[in-house]
Amino acid sequence: MSTTAFPAPSEAVATTGDGDRRQADAAALAEALFDGVKASLDVLTVYLGVRLGLYEALADGEARTPGQVAERAAVHPRYAREWLEQQAAAGVLAVGRDHDDPGLRSFRLPAGHRDVLLDEEHPAYLGSAPQFLTGLADVLPELLRCYRTGDGVPYGAYGAAVRQGIAGMNRPGYSSALASDWLPALPDVHARLAAGERVDVLDLGCGSGWSAISLAQAFPNARITGVDLDEPSIADARSHAARQGVADRVAFHVGDAARSGHGSFDLVCVFEALHDMADPVGVLASVREALREGGVLLVAEEKVNERFEAPAPVMEQFAYAASVLHCLPATRAEGAVEDAGTVLRPPTVREYGRRAGYRAVEPLGVEHEMWNFYRFDA
Repeated sequence: MSTTAFPAPSEAVATTGDGDRRQADAAALAEALFDGVKASLDVLTVYLGVRLGLYEALADGEARTPGQVAERAAVHPRYAREWLEQQAAAGVLAVGRDHDDPGLRSFRLPAGHRDVLLDEEHPAYLGSAPQFLTGLADVLPELLRCYRTGDGVPYGAYGAAVRQGIAGMNRPGYSSALASDWLPALPDVHARLAAGERVDVLDLGCGSGWSAISLAQAFPNARITGVDLDEPSIADARSHAARQGVADRVAFHVGDAARSGHGSFDLVCVFEALHDMADPVGVLASVREALREGGVLLVAEEKVNERFEAPAPVMEQFAYAASVLHCLPATRAEGAVEDAGTVLRPPTVREYGRRAGYRAVEPLGVEHEMWNFYRFDA
C-alpha cells in the first residue's frame, strides 16, 4: 500500500525562476488527481454492481453473457453489457470467453474478488465502502454551508448510506478478530470470558451492533449491552441481533454515552467512536463510574502517528479525509465540548484518560491496519 495519495511537493527551495521544478510538481499532482478521479469513478461502478446484484449474478464463478447477467439481476441488457465491459477493463471481472459479438462475450467474478465484494464477514470485504462514499457526496452542499458558518451536519443527515457503509466496513474485523485477537490483549478479562463466566459488557457507541453481536456469539455466557445515540443504528442492531440468533444475550438501547445510568460492567468497549463523541472526557468519566472493581475499558481509535507529519501515512490520510467530510461536522452538530476530529492521536487519548480520572492508559500490541488499541484502568 502506498504511503501517500498525492505526491509531496519538492523539498528544495523554489525560486521565481525555478520553472522546471514548478512544472514537474504541477504535472505530478495533476496526474495523481486524475488517477484519483478515475479511481472514484471505478468505485461508483462498484456501487452499482453491489446495489443492483450484478456481482451476485456472478457469485458462483461461472462465466455469463450480458443477457444472462441481465436476466439474473433484473437489469436492462444494454446496461449490463456496458457495466460488464467496464468492470473487465478495470480488472474487477475476468473475461470468460471473448467474442467479436459483444452479446456473446462472457464474464466471470474471480473467487478472491468475490471475497472483497460479497462476503460480508471476510477480512478483505469492502463491498459497503462505495455506499459510504456516495453518502458523503450527498451532504456536500451542507458541508459548503457549514464550513462558512461553523455549524455541523448531524449524523442522521448522512443517511443510511454512510451508516450502513461504516457498519459494513467494520463488521469483518469484529467477526474475525475481536474475540481471537483483540480481547486476548486484556488477559484478565479474556480469561473470564473464555472460562464461561458471566461477564457484563457495555459496547458504547455500538452503531449497527456488529461488535456486540460478535461478542455474544463468541462468549455465550456474557451479557452485552449496546448503546448508541443514533436511533436508526439501534434499529439496525436489533434487527441484526434477531437474525443472528443472539437477541436473548444482547440488549440495544438509544442513549447518550456521556450520561451514567447504563448499569455497571466488567468490560466497556468503545470501538472507533470516542473521536465522534461531543464530550469525550465526560464519556470516559461516565464509563469510569460504571466500571466494577477490576473492570477495564477497551478503546480502539484510528491508527495515526504520535504527532503531525506531512505527508502522512496512508491510513492517516484516510482518517483526515473522513474527518473533513464526516466526523468533524457530525461532532460539531452535537454542540461539541471538544470537537476532536477523526485524527485522535495517542497523546490526546492518554490526556483524555488522565482528565477523566483513570490511573493508567496503556497502548496494546494489537496488530491492526486501521486502529490503535488502548487499555484504560480505573
